[in-house]
Amino acid sequence: MADIFNTLAFYLQKPFVVNAVIVGVLIALCSSLLGVTLVLKRYSFIGDGLSHVAFGAMAVAAVVGFTDDMPLVLAVTVISAVLLLRMGKNAKIKGDAAIAMISVGSLAVGYLLMNLFSTSSNISGDVCSTLFGSTSILTLSPFDVWMCVILSIVVVLFFVLFYNRIFSVTFDESFAQATGQRANVYNLLIAIVIAVIIVVSMQLVGSLLISALVIFPALSAMRVFKSFRSVTICSAIVSVVCALTGLLTSILAGTPVGSTIVAADIVVFIIFSIIGKITGGKE
Repeated sequence: MADIFNTLAFYLQKPFVVNAVIVGVLIALCSSLLGVTLVLKRYSFIGDGLSHVAFGAMAVAAVVGFTDDMPLVLAVTVISAVLLLRMGKNAKIKGDAAIAMISVGSLAVGYLLMNLFSTSSNISGDVCSTLFGSTSILTLSPFDVWMCVILSIVVVLFFVLFYNRIFSVTFDESFAQATGQRANVYNLLIAIVIAVIIVVSMQLVGSLLISALVIFPALSAMRVFKSFRSVTICSAIVSVVCALTGLLTSILAGTPVGSTIVAADIVVFIIFSIIGKITGGKE
């Protein structure tokens, strides 16, 4: 045990590890805040759909030769979030069908472009790293870290300042509209914020595992707590703890960062499910 702590202390002296921990904690916190809302509004799959869109945008950026793909990926993902919200209200194309269309289409087009206009000798490795995460979080530049910090502050401020309105549109959108609140505007803002979280999270867990980062902490918290505030706080704590545990474990064991974090989330979900059955949950 002493050897493990000594090894961790050694790694935590390295700036690139500290940067990875900072980014990991911020991403986990942001993902958990709106994860509760997505689960309660049955929008869980929107994270999966937008992550595939982000993958397609990254493929386009790689083909075009952008050295920094963040602006393009962020713009495309935000636009797709708006389109998903609009299409979800279309009587001819239901929400789940719209997500499936954009999700599968973006994934297929992205992979096709990466094969047709190959810019790397190891396409399979690049695709696998993008989908499931890689050690790229350990090679973050100062710009990446500051970008993550700024975006995280924006997300947290949005949630804190509009907490009551987010609560209203989460539980009773019709009532919120009846009382004069612009529910459509807040739904749009939530979709945009989720898009931002998705793009930032791709560095940590990869595009295919982002939904787990958003959903698992919320589901774990719901096993034990019932009130919106309690679930949100618990979800944030669980998400940060799992991110730290997975990140540090991956450094020590040499395992993929994203998969290790998701594995930690799964273990916590099982534990919370058992606790919830024993206690019957709290009000």
